[in-house]
Amino acid sequence: MDVLNSLLIYLNITIKGVIDPDSVLGRIIIILIISVGAHIIVIVIRKISRFFVKSVSGKSIARLTSVTGLLTSILIFIIYFLALGYILKSVGISLTAYVASASIIGLAVGFGSQGIVQDVVTGFTLIISNLIDVGRMVEINGQAGIVKSISMRFVVIRNAMGAEVHIPNRNISVVINYTKGYVDCNIDVILPEKAGEMTELNDLINKHVKSVYERYPNILIESKPKEKILKTSAGKQLKRIMFKIWPGRGTPIENTFRQELFQSIKAIDSSYADWMISVNYEIEKEKIK
Repeated sequence: MDVLNSLLIYLNITIKGVIDPDSVLGRIIIILIISVGAHIIVIVIRKISRFFVKSVSGKSIARLTSVTGLLTSILIFIIYFLALGYILKSVGISLTAYVASASIIGLAVGFGSQGIVQDVVTGFTLIISNLIDVGRMVEINGQAGIVKSISMRFVVIRNAMGAEVHIPNRNISVVINYTKGYVDCNIDVILPEKAGEMTELNDLINKHVKSVYERYPNILIESKPKEKILKTSAGKQLKRIMFKIWPGRGTPIENTFRQELFQSIKAIDSSYADWMISVNYEIEKEKIK
């Protein structure tokens, strides 16, 4: 406060040598100087914040990015809030009246401040408890995506469609972390026992797999899935196709891909049954020490 008061006095003294600060033109100049000055300070703070985050490396980078983003957002809000107060002061409204006036701030306190406090407190809680960090794949209140930023008011995530979803911090109730950054969607196809049919079937499977990332690229984290041959204890040989997909985006694989693949196999092997193709979602196994 003392610094800003001193700055305003300095501006008044400087302007008096050129123009009367009590005149309309003088007040306009003061307002412009305060507005531009506040905006420049905000730009500098943002640049310092980005430089600080980029200069740090290591496992804590995500947490640091989250905390820095939230603190920067709060600091920017304070600067603009004070700048507006001094602009009002230059036109004859005191800072005390600006903060305490029922006509200017009363409604904000009554209807908005409680939400703002909840947003800030919730934002810090989420970061400190390690529930959300920038760069993580999460699902918040049913919205899945990668966390792009955590500010004083919102958590911003980018979903599979590339859209940015802004979720108010106070509305966050359910958080799911996908620690691997994707969901494993495995398709198990039981292979026929005859070797000749197996070769033909492999070519058919590969053709259908290729069509998935041609038709549904927005559901995949990686464009080409991994494959491996497994043998069960019952003697069945199966081919496992391992897709890495966005959370909640497996419907085209569960329905369209599976049905089209089954119908194609059925056309070359009439004995092939529907149950011989299954879709499973694999969770990450925790290491037991």
